[in-house]
Amino acid sequence: MATVTVALINELRQLTNAGMMDCKKALTETGGDMEAAVKILREKGLAIQVKRADKESKEGIISALASDDGKVFAMAEVNTETDFVAKTDNFKAFAELVTKTVLETGKTCPEELAATLKDPFMTIVSQTGENVKIRRAAHYVRADNAMIESYIHMGGKVGVLVEVAAGKAETLETDAFKELVHDLALQIAAAAPRYLLSAEVPADVIENEKEIARNSDRFKGKPANIVENALKGIVNKFYSEVCLINQPFVKEPKQSITDIVKACEKATGDAITITRFVRFQLGAA
Repeated sequence: MATVTVALINELRQLTNAGMMDCKKALTETGGDMEAAVKILREKGLAIQVKRADKESKEGIISALASDDGKVFAMAEVNTETDFVAKTDNFKAFAELVTKTVLETGKTCPEELAATLKDPFMTIVSQTGENVKIRRAAHYVRADNAMIESYIHMGGKVGVLVEVAAGKAETLETDAFKELVHDLALQIAAAAPRYLLSAEVPADVIENEKEIARNSDRFKGKPANIVENALKGIVNKFYSEVCLINQPFVKEPKQSITDIVKACEKATGDAITITRFVRFQLGAA
């Protein structure tokens, strides 16, 4: 059982924006279990917002590169201790070297990349005097009749790779298709979807959302059949938050991502599929 310290209470408050006393009560009730305390605050409707609990305070940069023929894309996140070091030319050059190595070798395991770049890695640590870490990497090889776009946002704080496929090769050359792919990259950067489709959401994640709703004040004393019917809408709302294809389009919230994909299909006369994406946010898991 963890001791409920002021630091722990403040951490919960930062995660939820709930009041200090409410946070203290929740942590006391759960024996200092942060995840369980967040759940209690959500059930009581006291959590104004819940940030990702796995958020870490890391500085660094996310960079992306593409091969000359546009068939291969790479993205990497490299961390350091301070924002000052992250903005230096030496650190930026090392981060680009890491991304170039991912592009050329296909390696995405941080440990393998660190071993491959042993000498420049030791050099950057020596130059900066800080703990430098290759956090993660992604490597995409473009499928036939598909387009990949990379997007780096906020000066390297957020990075996106997204691949979209069409039925016909000529569709890739249309303005409508290119605009769709670009809009999807912006959407992923801004709205931070965790999954592509609702079918990808783990069953335990959905059940946890249902349990929180069942235990909330909103449904206390309500008949089970009414609660279960209401849960369908709650789950659909959850999908609209975490699944790319269900999200409202950031440029026009009255439309969903499904709507803009269908509009592009109509404009091109072709079947279009979002095949995969990856989003890195600096310091987040």
